[in-house]
Amino acid sequence: MSESGSLVHVVLVKWREGLPSRVLDEIGRRVAGFTETIDGVVDAVEGSSVSSEDLEGGFDWGLVVTFADAVARDGYLDHPEHLPVSAAIGEWSERVVVFDLAR
Repeated sequence: MSESGSLVHVVLVKWREGLPSRVLDEIGRRVAGFTETIDGVVDAVEGSSVSSEDLEGGFDWGLVVTFADAVARDGYLDHPEHLPVSAAIGEWSERVVVFDLAR
């Protein structure tokens, strides 16, 4: 993977039973601000699948973040706006998949 090309970060989550709506609301609020608060974030979207194919494989929710490059992704991982999102996913998930694609 080239350090100079953009990168797409995909996170799929199966939530544990009892996930409070306030947790999803807070995650959504933070993700909506990623492009303004985290250098190198080009776009970010999160939510439940709207696919008509029914191929989610048990996952409830997804997050897709596009970065200018791998360096931006690496900075995002420890960024104070990302850490609460990561912590909430860690606390409330039953299963998580993270998959990064070079563009």
